[in-house]
This record gives sequence, C-alpha cells and structure tokens, in this order.
Amino acid sequence: MPNGKMADKQTHQLLFSEAISLSRPMASPAAPVAPSSTAPFTDATSDTTMEEILQEIAAVGRRLEAMDSKITYLSTASNVIRSDITSFHDNVTNLHHRITDVEGQLRVLLKRDSELQFLCAKLTDLEDRSRRDNVCFFGIPECKEGTDVRAYLRELLPELTDLAFYPTLELCPQNWSPP
Repeated sequence: MPNGKMADKQTHQLLFSEAISLSRPMASPAAPVAPSSTAPFTDATSDTTMEEILQEIAAVGRRLEAMDSKITYLSTASNVIRSDITSFHDNVTNLHHRITDVEGQLRVLLKRDSELQFLCAKLTDLEDRSRRDNVCFFGIPECKEGTDVRAYLRELLPELTDLAFYPTLELCPQNWSPP
C-alpha cells in the first residue's frame, strides 16, 4: 500500500481502538469502582475481546477499501463528465460564433435583397414605359384644351389622324416647350 493509505489505516485503527476502550461497559453504580490496574480480567475474556477488535478492524479495513474503490470510480466518472462538459462548452461556443457570423451575413443579404427589389421595381417600370405607344404633339395652341386635356385630345386625334378607333390615353402631361 502507498504510505498515505498505510498512515490512514493506522490512524483508523488507533481511533477504532480508542473508541472500543471508551465503549467498554462501566461498573454499575452499586458496585465499587476498582482501579484499572487491579481489574479482574481473565485471559479468555481478553483474547476474545482482542479477537473481536481485530475482526472489527479487518471489517473496517475492508469497508475502507470498498469505499476507496467506489471513490476512485466516482472520481474517474466525474473526470469523464468534466471532459464531456468541456467538449460541449467548446461546441456551444463554436456554434455561437457560427450563428453570429450567419446573422451578419443575413443582415448583408437582407440589405442586398431590398436593393434588388427596388431595382427590379425600377426595371419593371422602365420596361412598362418603353412598351407604351408614346405620341408627342407639338404646336397645339395654348388654352384651347380648357380644363380637361384628355377630353380635348380625344376630340383632336380623330381629326388629325384617320384612326378608326379611339385610343386610351393614360397620361396627358403638358410640356410647353419642344424637347
């Protein structure tokens, strides 16, 4: 055994022997107390008591060895658990950093998405404007149209052109100067 275990075992044996000596039955109050040096002990009683003490010491030693093996097992198990917890902590820290990076990338992508949606709307508007049949008239006398430019142009277009249909006028802006 290592020196530490030997010292522990000797300490336990010493404490156990002191506990045994303290737990010996005391003399009854009616009986006179005899000094310990003259106490009547027989060799048979002394041998039996010593054998019981040695048996108890051996039993305590076995229990201590069993507890020592259990403590060793628990210590090993706690070290395994500690390493698992450390591994989990490292994994969680790694995941936290990865999530933070992904959130940053998501912010950039959301900003780009809003810019892309704006540009798509602008492109759609430009395509729609390019598909229109734009006609620009110059030289129409001012103030003849009155308050409703659209109605005036609906009357004027059939006179100026030989159209068999009446086109839909979406916008009728007034630009008083030629381009």
